[in-house]
Amino acid sequence: MFRNYLKTAFRTLRKNVGFTVINILGLALGLATCLMIVLYVADELSYDRFNTKANRTYRINEDLKLGENNVLYAVAMPPLAQALKTDFPEVEETARLKASGGFHVKKGNESILEYSTVFADPSVFNVFTLPMINGNPATALKEPNTVVITETTAKKYFSSTDVVGKSLTIDNNQLLKVTGVIKDIPKQSHFHFDFFVSMASWPDSRSGQWLRSDYVTYTVLKPGTDYKLFEKKLPAFLKKYSEGEMQAGLHMNMDAFEKSGSYFRLNLTPLTEIHLHSNRTGDLDSNGSVQYVYIFSAIAIFILLIAGINFMNLSTARSANRAREVGVRKVLGSPRKYLIAQFLTESVLVTLAAAVIAFFAVLMLLPLFNHVAGKELVVGSQTLAWLLPALLVIVLVVGFAAGSYPAFFLSAFQPIHVLSGKLAGGFKGSMLRSVLVVFQFSISIFLIIGTIVIYNQLSYIQTKNLGYNRNQVLIINKAFELGSHAKTFKDEVRQLPGVVNTTLTGYLPTAHMRSTSIFYKDASLDQKKALFPQSWNIDEDYVNTLGMKIAAGRNFSQQMPTDSTGLVINETAARFLGYKDPVNKILYRNMDGNRDHMKPYHIMGVIKDFNFNSLRENISPVVFLLGDDMGSMSIKVNAKNLPALIDQIKNKWQGLTQSQFSYSFMDQDFDANYRTEQRTGTISIIFTVLAISIACLGLFGLAAYAAEQRTKEIGIRKVLGASVSAIVNTLSKDFIKLVLISIAITTPVAWYLMNKWLQDFAYRISIQWWVLVLAGAGAMLIAVVTVSFQSVKAALANPVNSLKNE
Repeated sequence: MFRNYLKTAFRTLRKNVGFTVINILGLALGLATCLMIVLYVADELSYDRFNTKANRTYRINEDLKLGENNVLYAVAMPPLAQALKTDFPEVEETARLKASGGFHVKKGNESILEYSTVFADPSVFNVFTLPMINGNPATALKEPNTVVITETTAKKYFSSTDVVGKSLTIDNNQLLKVTGVIKDIPKQSHFHFDFFVSMASWPDSRSGQWLRSDYVTYTVLKPGTDYKLFEKKLPAFLKKYSEGEMQAGLHMNMDAFEKSGSYFRLNLTPLTEIHLHSNRTGDLDSNGSVQYVYIFSAIAIFILLIAGINFMNLSTARSANRAREVGVRKVLGSPRKYLIAQFLTESVLVTLAAAVIAFFAVLMLLPLFNHVAGKELVVGSQTLAWLLPALLVIVLVVGFAAGSYPAFFLSAFQPIHVLSGKLAGGFKGSMLRSVLVVFQFSISIFLIIGTIVIYNQLSYIQTKNLGYNRNQVLIINKAFELGSHAKTFKDEVRQLPGVVNTTLTGYLPTAHMRSTSIFYKDASLDQKKALFPQSWNIDEDYVNTLGMKIAAGRNFSQQMPTDSTGLVINETAARFLGYKDPVNKILYRNMDGNRDHMKPYHIMGVIKDFNFNSLRENISPVVFLLGDDMGSMSIKVNAKNLPALIDQIKNKWQGLTQSQFSYSFMDQDFDANYRTEQRTGTISIIFTVLAISIACLGLFGLAAYAAEQRTKEIGIRKVLGASVSAIVNTLSKDFIKLVLISIAITTPVAWYLMNKWLQDFAYRISIQWWVLVLAGAGAMLIAVVTVSFQSVKAALANPVNSLKNE
């Protein structure tokens, strides 16, 4: 019986090649897009799950509120890890990581700058699954000046992985003994380091301070431990260890601190949630966003729905052609269940063919998708292990879901009505079909509006006045490698033709270097009068080099010795302090944790606000101090021959140090901070185009069939003198009405949902009325062009051919 179903299905599909091709292509396009998104979402959800203890591993975070200032940290105190292990039997293991900022590694006569470096506790191998190829993980990082490197790094410097016992020379001829080689860290990890240096090499790691946060700290809880219940024990634990320092520094205990409106708290983030749910100060890497996972998952479902609706629409639209077949089969005694099985077989075959095409299309297009999405997705044996069964399930679900209505609809025809010619055909024959077309175009219009809004928001981010000029600013990395020659280098570079100005500091709006301090409006340390700003050490050329504007007072000056105790604050800090005119006001800073050691600073200037965080966040208070910092050097250039100028700068660098010359441009660093949003915008555009293409493919098929069903009507109208435009209007108006209904339904919904999405940005566009009009007009134009192609073709046909059989 099943063999007969297949044979009949093949014959039917072959007989109607046009509709079969449209169905298969529409479904294939929808399934291919859906598979791409499934691979993307699966990759995003897989982060850190390669760790065998992932479901029991947590990062300890710190939340700090001081007065009106609120900061969320991904780092914690130096002694926290050991104290957790000592005080809580629920804690199985703890480990700390502290990014080192990078160092130079010698390779022959070459000095290579490596950024993927971190200090790590020996217990890091008990927390994370980092398989060791050579070495003993139990002892690898116990001694100072030891390092564990990745497989690729070992081959890079030694051309082998059998390197335990050998040494690497870093920076100022310091030797690091290689005590282990681990496999490369998977791409799906929230950190990526190539050098794990023993924490014992970093003296600060033994600090006992509880009122500072520098170390990313992880804990593994014992099986069966409820981390939420464990989290509730942390306030008392923190109070026990930090209250002494708080009393010495602030002359108040934890209860008084919280009564003042401030707080100091610890909480846990599950390891598997860091990538998609963490956006904290001190994160080890750029994270993703669960919001985009939801968006793309919804798009995948929408596209699959559009493709399935196409199938249903085209199948029911062809009901008149299949009606006589159904009538004859019923007269010859075929039960309805056999007819349903026959139609479902055809549906599954079409879906299977589409799935095969979609699978191979994904294999071919995956490299291009990886380039656009910034991913490294591969379809390997592990992927196929779940992808093929999932694809089979999709084939069955889509095949039965898309084919169920046509199957039950067609099998319900009464032979007496069918064979007597009373069954009406054509487009108007089904209310459900009209509803499905409305649904299709509603999704398409929503995606058009969403894409325009996302594109406009990203353009706004790119062009917004940030309060500084990032164009033509060359950044020389690791200026501290110059040591005492740094200021000499700065002065020499400033004299080069094409150089406008230079500034020496690592505190840049586009950099990740940040520092905070507490300032008070008076020496009483009243928490309600506290300011907890970013505190950046800059030189007197910083403001001019970055094109910032002074709103009140003045900038630092070399001619004013008292500027060493001066401050330049941003407008937000001035508002926090509540001063209408903050110039010459005094702020107090606690220098060493002792309340009695307060240093006064005078506010000498107010700088206009500038964005140094993501535009998703409001500008926070910033305080500039005149001080030495050699994290990097920024050079404002205005040169026609930029490569030649960079070569001149490089030559001066190499004349002062043997360290590697490394540079970037500030505008490129800024763009890198918004790369996720840019990629999301590009992917959204691609998916929107695909969704519209699938919807138009279905509309094209429906229009073609509607024209075919009304061939004789068109012939009669032409004989009676109807013009081509009148006939096109007659054939198109039913479709246009449905698109208009889609526009009316979707526009307010899309406006509301995209406004909700924009709320995630502190600085955002407003959705203009023209966006909604443009989306509706675009959808209308697409529909008109699609339908008109078939309508014009039918209207131009010779009426003799359509009426000769009557």
